[in-house]
Amino acid sequence: MQLMTLSEIRRAAQSGAVSARVHVQVESAAPKLTREQKPYCELSLADACDRMTLRVWSDHPAYKACSSLTDESFIELTGEFSSHSQYGLEAQKWTIRPLTPQEKNELLQGPVELRAKQNADWQFILEAIATIGDPRLRALCAAFVKDFEERFRRTAAARKYHHARRGGLVEHTAQMMRVAMVVAPLYPQLNADLLLAGILFHDSGKLWENALPENGFVMGYDELGELVGHISIGIEVVNALWRKLSAEDAEAWKNLSPPSEDVRVHLLHLVASHHGEKEFGSPVEPRTPESMTLHYIDNLDARLEMFAAGYMTAKPLAPRIFERVWPLPANLVRSLQKFQASATPAAVKDGDLL
Repeated sequence: MQLMTLSEIRRAAQSGAVSARVHVQVESAAPKLTREQKPYCELSLADACDRMTLRVWSDHPAYKACSSLTDESFIELTGEFSSHSQYGLEAQKWTIRPLTPQEKNELLQGPVELRAKQNADWQFILEAIATIGDPRLRALCAAFVKDFEERFRRTAAARKYHHARRGGLVEHTAQMMRVAMVVAPLYPQLNADLLLAGILFHDSGKLWENALPENGFVMGYDELGELVGHISIGIEVVNALWRKLSAEDAEAWKNLSPPSEDVRVHLLHLVASHHGEKEFGSPVEPRTPESMTLHYIDNLDARLEMFAAGYMTAKPLAPRIFERVWPLPANLVRSLQKFQASATPAAVKDGDLL
């Protein structure tokens, strides 16, 4: 039976039941009761990109074994998977077994395609940083990725709405930089160096708020992230690195234009304002062209990722129409297919030109 990821199974199950094996980590095993007060166990399962819920009824042969699982358990789930309109991905006629140490290690590395994409995205981030002309911003960005590479590369961009997976922040940051490098030349008033640095640091606080552990896919909760939040943490990250570098390079930075203090304050503004509105958590609204641009690029990439995920997980309502995925504003409709010119154009009838 084929070994698949949860996302692959979810896609295949949209066309009907699929028999498969999947390797997952147990996020939680919670004892629960039905309306009739009968006990069952609810397993939350996760791999590198997706999640599913498995309900284990008390009369199932594996009920006792499943009830003893913890978030340190890694298992293979084998069964017949189908997509339920209300409950999402479900499994029938299933069995489980523990993963071997080698299987667990391969699971933690993520699917080959995702691993390759994130490696390419990380390399793009490094190359984008190298294009920054302002030596202060370039040094600040280089110091950040050097000091925090390992943590950065296992951080999610969000807890559930978009890029909510190990390494998701790398994907999100790289794509934002790609967009910025296309947009900035179209608007000469934009400071492209500042915009790229702002993109790198805008979610830097999520390295504490949304970091996944080295040995699993269960995103825990960090006290600093809860009490301070990623925007405030990001501001502190910028300030701490800036103080260190400005002390080391004080003489070299002294006569640069614009003044170093202006550069620091404008970068802090990009971090502080990137949510766009105070009601969404920003202490200040965007007040410069670069901060407004960053806000819209951030929102664009996040929402397009929500569409892509929604087409896989949302309840179908009609052909090409899916139930709304929060926080998108309405039901989802599939994109219009891209035009493809036919190899042999259809013959034109006399009346077609009238």
